[in-house]
Amino acid sequence: MNTTDNELIVEKRGAEGWITFNNPAKHNAMSFDMWAGLVPALAAFEADDDVRVVVLTGAGEKAFVSGANISQFDKLRSSADAVAEYERVGEGAQNALYNYSKPTVARIKGYCLGGGLNIALCCDVRIACDNSSFSIPAGKMGLGYRITAIRNLVTVVGPANALDIFLSARRLGAEEALRMGLIQHLANEETFEQTVREYLDRLASNAPLTLKVGKQLIRRFQEVPSEVDMEEMRALVMTCFASEDYKEGRKAFAEKRTPVFKGR
Repeated sequence: MNTTDNELIVEKRGAEGWITFNNPAKHNAMSFDMWAGLVPALAAFEADDDVRVVVLTGAGEKAFVSGANISQFDKLRSSADAVAEYERVGEGAQNALYNYSKPTVARIKGYCLGGGLNIALCCDVRIACDNSSFSIPAGKMGLGYRITAIRNLVTVVGPANALDIFLSARRLGAEEALRMGLIQHLANEETFEQTVREYLDRLASNAPLTLKVGKQLIRRFQEVPSEVDMEEMRALVMTCFASEDYKEGRKAFAEKRTPVFKGR
């Protein structure tokens, strides 16, 4: 299966399935169409027994995914119904990746921010080049961050580091990301491609059923506890999207100025 649309490139390379977020002019900012296209791309590789590992990466040299495509927010994340639909599609794609049966690897070079970091955290393994940077800037926009995305962050770096990353909305360099456990492997520009290649070859040579079962067992340990009211959590997230601060965040971004938040 090899397909290319405006924003997603889906390729089979031997035993590997490659999904490339393809909008380098906007640092591969995650669009609604990218979210929607991710599910069928994953499904096609799932159905192909020859594919042993799936790689997610960004086009160009500057970004994995630089976050959500904020230019779409006025149209796709303004009204309550539009936000709910965006969240439905986004969370569906996120869960399809997080619960995927085959090994998944995020090949990260450059910006890995916001929703892009969440995509990387849905993957099993993150391999980054040392020019990469990471952050969750939700607090700078006033938008809500879904509970499953918070789960992904907490299970990878722990509560203390998750609080630091989320509350500060600061940018982390690749070395700090490695120390926190946000990524598992780090290489410099000269050795990055070799590091990725060697890791993919290692995964592809292992027993597929063993890896599948192991993934399922590990994911069970990472589930949101059953006593958590998921609808209540979603309602909390939606209060952010309904707030004056969210409107101010979008407006400030469009006007290229610092937002003035009021907590309402």
